Amino acid sequence: MTDAAPARRGALAPLRHRSFALLFTGAFVSNIGTWMETVGVGILVTTATGQARWAGVVAAAGFLPGALLGPIGGALADRLPRKRLLMATTTLQMLFAGLLTVLCIGNTPEPWLVSLIVFGAGCCNAIGFPSYQSMLPDLVPAEDLVGAVALSSAQWNLGRVVGPALAGIVIGSGRYSWAFGINTLSFLAVIAVLVVLRLPAPTPVPGQSILRAIAAGVAYVRREPGLRAVVGFMAVNSLLAAPFIALVAPMAIKVHHAGGRGVSVLVAAQGLGAVTVAVAIGPAVHKWSRSRVLLGAVWLLPVALIGYAMAPTLPLAAVMIFFTGGLYMGALSSFTSTAQLRSPAAVRGRVMSLLNVLLGALYPLGSVIQGALADRIGLPATLAGAGVVMLAVLGIVRLRRPGLGAQLEGPVLAELRSG
Repeated sequence: MTDAAPARRGALAPLRHRSFALLFTGAFVSNIGTWMETVGVGILVTTATGQARWAGVVAAAGFLPGALLGPIGGALADRLPRKRLLMATTTLQMLFAGLLTVLCIGNTPEPWLVSLIVFGAGCCNAIGFPSYQSMLPDLVPAEDLVGAVALSSAQWNLGRVVGPALAGIVIGSGRYSWAFGINTLSFLAVIAVLVVLRLPAPTPVPGQSILRAIAAGVAYVRREPGLRAVVGFMAVNSLLAAPFIALVAPMAIKVHHAGGRGVSVLVAAQGLGAVTVAVAIGPAVHKWSRSRVLLGAVWLLPVALIGYAMAPTLPLAAVMIFFTGGLYMGALSSFTSTAQLRSPAAVRGRVMSLLNVLLGALYPLGSVIQGALADRIGLPATLAGAGVVMLAVLGIVRLRRPGLGAQLEGPVLAELRSG
């Protein structure tokens, strides 16, 4: 395995591979439904309670399972057939979406019940998502892997554009159940693709328990210098910057007084920024190197976040969240692709699950804290303060660990112990 920058290839090169193209399409359809539900539950709990903290709570309910169950999902991805595991978890997610649809027909469910359903779906995603991430190197050759990761981010965020637009139409007429119902049906697209995919069998260590497998994955990340650097930068990013995503609905409703339409505008603008960066990141990595792209996104993100927080009007906020969303996705895609390239196949599922744990623990924590602060001191001051703190933390890290960024491009640790 080499950590050298890949040869120049077109941004859409991974789509030439049939299996990846099918998965890309199915995931895109499903993500449109996912974003319809995400926008819907954010508007639902914010309008029902009038409190920004509930938007943070429901976002945390979706991501917290990643911290609780992510390691198990990663270990299972390295020992069970990934196709079967994803089929099972996707089916359960569809059932949770269907339950939310039924509850919203003619009624407004309590915020705690909505949060509980979102938490259940999040548990399924936490178990299945490491398998999805670990599949990508099996669907494209190594030279297309960075592009495949970027395109996966692009389709996720393109769904962020299309989904909120559709959600704005159906929710604008008071039909939350339509948004959630479309999400329920969208999971069928992923299931249909999984039926026809052919994937290699996993190669687990004989006799190794789940706990020992998880421990081996953690030990590898601790020993691998580049992965340690990724973990550090991702922790700062997840705790301080990522919560702006959970607080989009309160920003549109409570700060800019734009209602559900404003939520759709901000979420769509964020998604457009993310798609733009996701498509451009492959050529950028070739030109400047993966470490420079990662560090550039991490440093510019808090600046854009401060601009978004202080924007006085909805149009200006949409412009600033375009840049904020693009830089956030640039950083997240860089974390993911760097981790993929620095992880042996036998441990890749566990490495990716550990990144999911980090995001699943710190993003909900930051969302809840910032949501509660926003109810006290205002949302603009809260988000701007998070940006300032992130700049300060990055500055301290730069002074104390000046060589941390270089570890992202250093030699990859080849040794893999069983734990």
